[in-house]
Amino acid sequence: MGKPPFPTPGTFSAPPSWRCIDFVSDLHLHEGLDRTTEAFAPYLRDTTADAVFVLGDLFEAWVGDDMRHEPYEAACTAMLRAAGERLHLAIMVGNRDFLLGRDMLAACAAHPLQDPTVLDAWGQRTLLIHGDALCLADEPYLRFRAQVRQPAWQDAFLAAPLAARLAQARQMREASQQHQQSQPAQEWADVDESAAADWMQAAQATALIHGHTHRPVSQAFGNLPAGAGTPPSAARVRHVLSDWDLDHNNARAEVLRLSATGVTRISLT
Repeated sequence: MGKPPFPTPGTFSAPPSWRCIDFVSDLHLHEGLDRTTEAFAPYLRDTTADAVFVLGDLFEAWVGDDMRHEPYEAACTAMLRAAGERLHLAIMVGNRDFLLGRDMLAACAAHPLQDPTVLDAWGQRTLLIHGDALCLADEPYLRFRAQVRQPAWQDAFLAAPLAARLAQARQMREASQQHQQSQPAQEWADVDESAAADWMQAAQATALIHGHTHRPVSQAFGNLPAGAGTPPSAARVRHVLSDWDLDHNNARAEVLRLSATGVTRISLT
């Protein structure tokens, strides 16, 4: 599959008064993740960061903003609103919760965060993405993504009763889980390095932060050699966010904190 062109990004400049920004993604919140939800609530309440940026898949499934009135989602909405009224809460949609819209953001006192967004903070430009759009090896998923991101598909889906949408989301989730279980984790698609390098160059960014792949790491990335008249790229690095799951084996919950002094990973397990 060819490399996708760099979309027109959103931009965000951190106020000079800010001391640090926290990044999280892939919490996949849903009823039944009691420990994960219980860990996220005090983190949002107590973090000393000036802002929390959620880079996609805050919820395991989101079938429309009317879902926020369901008991579990209503509790999550209240939790998020308390944070949004205390700090700058920004939410990017992911591949699981791409239907999270303006009504839910308003209910959470949250700001929309476009995918991609270029963050200008402490003299550095950082490209923020969820990550799924650049997993070019997963062609079946990308075809599905192209379909469900169409306004006509979304309008037709959202016109169905909530119960029908929830049932369809459960079926899609079960199919996704079966697909993942059929593959070793090391074979899951990763962000394409060459495509990411193109996007970082277009954004004039030296750092990339993304989620989606559930393989947290900080590493040199996108530093491609010169060729075909292209000069060598400047030193670049990517920071992959951790998914959260405190309800099953291999407990994990991590925050990536960006400040003037660099990047720190904070484990909440």
